[in-house]
Amino acid sequence: MAGALVAVVVGIALVLLALMLLLAGRPIVPDRLAAAAVVVQAPESRSPAEAFPPTVPWSAAKTDDLSRRLGAVPGVEAVVPDRSFYVQALVDGRPPAVEGQRQDTYEGHGWSSARLGGLALVSGAQPRRPGEVVVDRALGFRPGSSVTLLTATGPVPYTVTGLVDAPGYLVADAVAAELAPGVRAIGLVLEPGADPGAVAAAARDIVGDDGRVLSSGERGALEPRDDARARWIGMQALTGVATLAGFVTVFVVASTFAFSVAQRRRELGLLRAIGATPRQVRRMVYGEALLVGGIGAVLGSIVGAAAAPTVGRALVEAGLEPATYEVRYELLPFVAVLALGPVVAVLGAWSAARRAARVRPLEALREAVVERRRMGRLRWVAGGLLTTSGIALAVGTATADDAQDGATFALYAAMALITGMVALAPAAVRPIVGLWRLPLRRGGGAIGLLVREGAATAARRTASTAAPVLLTVGFAVLVAGMVRTTTEAYAAGRAADVDAGQVLVPDRTPGLSDAAVAAVPGAAMLPTTVFAPENGAGTTPRAWSALGVDTTAFIRTDRGARVVAGSLEDLRETDTAVVAESVRRKVGDSYPVVFADGERVTLRVVAVVADRSVRADLLLARETVRRHDPSALTSAIYLPGGGDGAVSAPPGAGARVIDVATWAAEADSSEDRLVWLFTLMLIGVSAGYGALAVANTLLMAAQGRAADLRVMRLAGATRRQVAGYVAAESALVVLIGAVLGGVVAIGALVSIRAGLSQQVGAAVELVLPWPVIGGVVGLCLLLALLAGVLPTRRMLRERAIRMPS
Repeated sequence: MAGALVAVVVGIALVLLALMLLLAGRPIVPDRLAAAAVVVQAPESRSPAEAFPPTVPWSAAKTDDLSRRLGAVPGVEAVVPDRSFYVQALVDGRPPAVEGQRQDTYEGHGWSSARLGGLALVSGAQPRRPGEVVVDRALGFRPGSSVTLLTATGPVPYTVTGLVDAPGYLVADAVAAELAPGVRAIGLVLEPGADPGAVAAAARDIVGDDGRVLSSGERGALEPRDDARARWIGMQALTGVATLAGFVTVFVVASTFAFSVAQRRRELGLLRAIGATPRQVRRMVYGEALLVGGIGAVLGSIVGAAAAPTVGRALVEAGLEPATYEVRYELLPFVAVLALGPVVAVLGAWSAARRAARVRPLEALREAVVERRRMGRLRWVAGGLLTTSGIALAVGTATADDAQDGATFALYAAMALITGMVALAPAAVRPIVGLWRLPLRRGGGAIGLLVREGAATAARRTASTAAPVLLTVGFAVLVAGMVRTTTEAYAAGRAADVDAGQVLVPDRTPGLSDAAVAAVPGAAMLPTTVFAPENGAGTTPRAWSALGVDTTAFIRTDRGARVVAGSLEDLRETDTAVVAESVRRKVGDSYPVVFADGERVTLRVVAVVADRSVRADLLLARETVRRHDPSALTSAIYLPGGGDGAVSAPPGAGARVIDVATWAAEADSSEDRLVWLFTLMLIGVSAGYGALAVANTLLMAAQGRAADLRVMRLAGATRRQVAGYVAAESALVVLIGAVLGGVVAIGALVSIRAGLSQQVGAAVELVLPWPVIGGVVGLCLLLALLAGVLPTRRMLRERAIRMPS
């Protein structure tokens, strides 16, 4: 039962690790708001495409009104509207890199916001006038020194008046009000001894439906959106790992106990012959499972607890958790996994226990166990139905119009095809053994014959042993190939939609300033978010993505926009808008929206475009976006021409020029990297368990075949030939599983590629990550060889003939 014990230990360690990391991933109160016992947050919005939609900002007038009324609440010492805007210092002529940094390292706030975090000056004085700033001491500046700050308008000279020990930039409140007129949070600093609960209750009566009042741990909802998104991605990855670990643990334990029961049929038959009842046999197997599960749970808890801090730091470095993430030890995860271990083991042993109880007493008299039939009718029917369903779903993948539907069809198709192939695997053993004959045609001799005929004769046993490899390789090839092919498809679609020679993109900054836009010719995209009710979707405003564009330049460079009604040429005035079909507005409709400054503006719809044909829900005049969102940053500028006439990036603008193909591949590089890391985590868990299952099965098989190997020795085989026989048999098992898993996965990937090509309107290349595939197959092969050869070598040290004592 060593294999089952190892499976439980690994599974429990992974589940405990995931639970501890999930609990540690709860939102925490941002440091810069820690001194505000009560915070009023702007109203929430909704967005189906965004897990963390932004709140609907208050206008300057609404902020002043709320602040005045909140200031009258007993126990409130100060009311501080918290304004946030983009700003970065230029160090040696270029901004520090933002990749991997906390969001607040490139955010600015008004000086009053320092009270919300309890910040105090390390040296110098507070900013009082425009052009003055307080910066983090870690940047290396001194009070009185000059610094150039990169803002949404471009580089601006400032004077450092003071230093603090915190990331970010603090300017005079009047300057902050100009850079961020819209407010999303108002902090309340309480008088000493004031009751936060009473103040929060009074604030709720004042605010009503105009916002949310947060106190105590509820203030964790105010963490930066980038941190919240990273935390959410990490939780998805950890949940997937924990779920997969639990499922595969049951699978490995089940296969281990099933193989054990098959090997112990004579022993079980003897127990039945001397009077053991089926119930007693079942209880014996369940008792073994409980023992394995209990010991495995304890050992797994120790391993998981020891690894948690290291894994937590690795998640932060990989970007799957924010920089504020910290692992904590709590009692609940340990209680859960100590109870889970025995449960998982019993579930895995359930089928084996029922099979053991059906062993007849006459089994004790049987010396040879040979498969009497190939496959049952039920197995043929089930395998055929699953395979047919998988093919039908694969066709659905290839013809799906929606990417989400296509991905769903693909996963279901792969699951059905892999499960069907597992059921039909015995029928595929003999053809694959025929392929194995080719490398053994010369020099294979008797050993090659034994390997081939043994596998073909015991096709069901061979298929059962190869099943973990089939599942592992099929899962790895499918998931890795789907992620890589999807990434390639979206990049191809982006490149096909743009008519440009080059693209100016941010370099070490989150976006491009207006100065960078003015320095180069081309079509600039200025993204923002607007808020408006959605027809038939309640009263909560929906967050809509919007792009501020120059109409002439946009029409010249965009190939993807499909106009349903109206004309893009009419997007000229500051009150006009082009909307996607999902907005559900017609040409000529009035459309009131709330901008980032909190102001409500009524727009006139001049055109409707097909959903997803442009990279936003609304197209607006660039002047409109800049007027209402002073801190918005341009995402990219599509430049004309290329080659010798290439445009250079303006110095000090935090920008670089790349070709269209590179831009298309890098557009979602951060998200693609996190998805790929998540994929590798899942593949690592499945590959490790699959290799463990193969090794465990082959190890148990080798231990039960000592008599067969001694017969080979008596027939004249040398120790080297016997070891080679076992190694070849192990390699054949891995080959069968890899071929079947690869065929199923590649078949599904071909349909996925066809569907993606149709969706993006461009040719899509099928990408197979050969290093991952090779690593998975190599791991299975290595463990299979070790599990087969090492015990064989140990058994070969004994004499082939044992004389009775």
